[in-house]
Amino acid sequence: MDPFKVIIRPVVTEKAIAKIEKDNTLTLIVDRKATKHQIKRAVEEIFGVKVEKINTLISPKGYKKAYVKLKPEYKASDIASRLGIL
Repeated sequence: MDPFKVIIRPVVTEKAIAKIEKDNTLTLIVDRKATKHQIKRAVEEIFGVKVEKINTLISPKGYKKAYVKLKPEYKASDIASRLGIL
């Protein structure tokens, strides 16, 4: 699956911004059929970082949300500023 089709958009809420600053974690809306391995590969290819862990959930509205925790040597705030979140 194409990395740019896996990641749909970042989530910009107070909770998502708090997770960026506190937990070094990005919150993304992803394709509902994407697996954790595909999400990890897409994030690593697009943003040039290493992923430590991914948690996913299906929201009540039907979106698939991925919490992507980055390795300590990478900063989620740098990615967020590139995306225009911060």
